[in-house]
Amino acid sequence: MARRNLNDLLAFVTVAREGSFTRAAATLGVTQSALSQAIRGLEDRLQIRLLTRTTRSVAPTAAGDRLAQAIGHRFDEIEAELDALTALRDKPAGTVRITCGDNVLRTVLMPKLEPLLHKYPDITLEFDMNYGFRDIVADRFDAGVRLGSTIDKDMIAVPIGPPLRMAVVASPGYFEHHPKPKTPQDLTSHRCINQRMPTSGGLYVWDFSRRGKQVNVRVDGPLIFNTAPPQVDAALAGLGISLLPEDELGRHLLDGSLVRVLEDWCPPFAGYHLYYPSRRQPSPAFTLVLKALRFDANDAR
Repeated sequence: MARRNLNDLLAFVTVAREGSFTRAAATLGVTQSALSQAIRGLEDRLQIRLLTRTTRSVAPTAAGDRLAQAIGHRFDEIEAELDALTALRDKPAGTVRITCGDNVLRTVLMPKLEPLLHKYPDITLEFDMNYGFRDIVADRFDAGVRLGSTIDKDMIAVPIGPPLRMAVVASPGYFEHHPKPKTPQDLTSHRCINQRMPTSGGLYVWDFSRRGKQVNVRVDGPLIFNTAPPQVDAALAGLGISLLPEDELGRHLLDGSLVRVLEDWCPPFAGYHLYYPSRRQPSPAFTLVLKALRFDANDAR
């Protein structure tokens, strides 16, 4: 039996994932014309259409989607096994791709990984700043970072930081003109800084808990953002009350430029976790990254 051309299958999987011949060609390091020719050849041999092409986009057909789902992770496994061969070298090497938010990159990931980069100069770290929940398998990331330990099926979650708390804050100037809220319900009469959720597209509902009592509050105000840094800036400017993880507020809580309220309504919750596919064989480089990031409660004491 004649062997099938695996290069054409890899070309198809890459186009299906990227949704673009241009991006897929850049990823594979080939020309768009060569890539298009490879896809046409594969479709001709299989005698079935795998991709639907328009002037603006490329998407798999039903048959193409079935093929991509069936073989895509196989290429990932092959690539991971090839990366694992670097264990035979004196120094681990390769690229580790992580999707995360900018704050956790600055406060957790880089401080812990900087010594690793000095010790293993052949390791490359690539970070994707994204507040949404990326499909790390489809987008070919080695891992992602999110708050909390709740993860999707077939994923492993490893804590990389201590438990956190939410903080309700505003500037001293804001509270000079508005009474401090004493209960979560009081927030409905305040100017609050809202957040648009990257996953659902809806506004974040502020939730609180104290002695087993759960309270959800829908707030209103002059500003809506989809990331944390501008919310901090708006609170500092006296434009309203913000609700954010306390680690996003840093020194502002310490120097008094932001005042915290309703602290007894904000219990601790699971902090940052690194998550990655359970079925993927980790490369030596990723194993070292995981070891460097893993949170040890004894170190926090």
